[in-house]
Amino acid sequence: MAVETAGSAIRPKVAPWNDPVIRGWAFQIVIVGLVGLLAWFLVSNTMENLARQKIASGYDYLSHEAGFEIGDSMIPYSPANTYARAILVGVLNTLKVAILGVILSTILGTLIGIGRLSPNWLLAKICEWYVEVFRNVPLLLWLFLFYKIISEAFPGPRQAINIMGALFLSNRGLYFPVPVQDPIHPWMGLALVIGIAAAIVMKRWARRRQETTGLPFPTIKAAVALVIGLPLIVWLLGGAPHHMSWPELKGFNFRGGTVIQPEFTALLFGLVIYTSAFIAEIVRSGILALNKGQSEAAAALGLSRGQSMRLVLLPQALRVIVPPMTSQYLNITKNSSLAIAIGYPDLVAAVNVTINQTGQAIENVLIIMAAFLTVSLGISAFMNWYNRRIALTER
Repeated sequence: MAVETAGSAIRPKVAPWNDPVIRGWAFQIVIVGLVGLLAWFLVSNTMENLARQKIASGYDYLSHEAGFEIGDSMIPYSPANTYARAILVGVLNTLKVAILGVILSTILGTLIGIGRLSPNWLLAKICEWYVEVFRNVPLLLWLFLFYKIISEAFPGPRQAINIMGALFLSNRGLYFPVPVQDPIHPWMGLALVIGIAAAIVMKRWARRRQETTGLPFPTIKAAVALVIGLPLIVWLLGGAPHHMSWPELKGFNFRGGTVIQPEFTALLFGLVIYTSAFIAEIVRSGILALNKGQSEAAAALGLSRGQSMRLVLLPQALRVIVPPMTSQYLNITKNSSLAIAIGYPDLVAAVNVTINQTGQAIENVLIIMAAFLTVSLGISAFMNWYNRRIALTER
């Protein structure tokens, strides 16, 4: 005879088709089967149509010669390189715009958001107008406007504006000198990474030391010394190479040095201006979500408005700000695909040319999707980690 334990639930015997657990599993299996069947139909039908039209499938084309130029590249590239390298150049250009956009829009948006809370009526109204104007006009229109202004406001290369004899500003971009590539430069980059890692470790040690002894440590000065000092020491040990490549006008354009192109400037400026308007509202709402007693307590301690904002309000508001800020960082990355509208060679532009030359649209679109998905998931993972790090721990 079965004996029920105390507190155990007694389930009545029902027919299998009336059991909610069995019925729930059955429905899920049917749904998964239907989705799999639909995916199989789409894939098989697509492959059959491609074969009928004699269109090759697969990714073998990535090893073929690309044969097209890319105006802005962070790594060496020429038309003789493969499609894979051309797509890599596009990925790096997209990451460059996204990373700089995230940093600059965060700084500008934070300043605008704090400015909206200023007791100065004029400053608060200017910040309010900034938010309302820039976030209520589509980003693509801002990109068109900024690109048109930049490309037409400056003269051609022959009449370029000379700044201090080293910088040349024209409608083709800002040309400036750069160091000639030297074998010591990769070692300087490694020293920079080591300096950043050492600064992070030192900050944690200084925090534990202050909690234990109560003695503060000059963390900022030491971190700056590590980040700047280590690469400088490596540079000095490598012979202190100081040869520069200077831009010179030859023919109808400049040669030597490097250039910040109008397309890149317009894209970055548009992304920063547009996204910072949304970030400003996130920062403002995060600060307003705090109890008014926090600012009153900071004032009672004799802290200035700047000190109370930096040391009391913003650190607490981060717990409200970080989750919606993640969405804005993802938007910057995804909105960078609008670069194709103004001619900046990002990932979408490089893949678009590849599609026109190879005809393999499905494979190339999948590459774009995979690239943006990887970057977006990386941003989300980092922001989720940071959100957990700053969360209040309950005791």
